[in-house]
Amino acid sequence: MKRALRVDKITLAALLEVIYLYRDPQRLTQRLPILADLTRPIEDITSTAAQLLPELEQLLNKVAVVNIQPCKSQIGSGALPLDLLESQAMVIKPLAAKGQTDAALKQIAAAFRSLPKPVLGRVHDGCLYFDLRCLRDVKSFVAQLADTDLFLRAFHTDA
Repeated sequence: MKRALRVDKITLAALLEVIYLYRDPQRLTQRLPILADLTRPIEDITSTAAQLLPELEQLLNKVAVVNIQPCKSQIGSGALPLDLLESQAMVIKPLAAKGQTDAALKQIAAAFRSLPKPVLGRVHDGCLYFDLRCLRDVKSFVAQLADTDLFLRAFHTDA
């Protein structure tokens, strides 16, 4: 058992470098992106949501209704599965005929996943939810949507 759980030199070196980061607490969130996401103020996330809403509304016009809803971000499934953080979600509800909502929702989710930087959401109650806690660069995200012909064609072929 000792041999199987033994830590090698590379793992120790990586752990040591992370420990060194804690010497400068003022710059810690700049140097550890996950810590920046975990400590991100709800006001900042709300501002991101407000900035993104008109862009998605315009892009998904006649395809889906887009709104903002409060949500909870799960910190981790292994170490902290029950700890949740306040966040905001972009909620996309397809405008589809009755009986075609599931297919439209799958099409929207697939289009987001097919982007150069794939965007993954959570499907719940006929809507696609994107937790905005980790989205810091709204301009790049919107540019990716606008510059991707495949994404736009996926929605506007039927509309």
